[in-house]
Amino acid sequence: MSRIDKEKNSKMAGRIPHPTLKGPSVVKEIVIGMALGLVAGGFWKMHHWNEQRKVRAFYDMLEKGEISVVAEE
Repeated sequence: MSRIDKEKNSKMAGRIPHPTLKGPSVVKEIVIGMALGLVAGGFWKMHHWNEQRKVRAFYDMLEKGEISVVAEE
């Protein structure tokens, strides 16, 4: 082998393409986190509204005399 061939081979050996490792995208992680937070918050709010509705219905019925919290004898 000539000197030029050896230099080409040694230079080419150092230029083997390696797969690049990509880390997580910060913007993508923030967007995903915000979306999951909004979905979870929406479910929590719906649950809260449902519980409020039940409590209001209970007190409305109690006020109208339809139900009582005192046990009948």
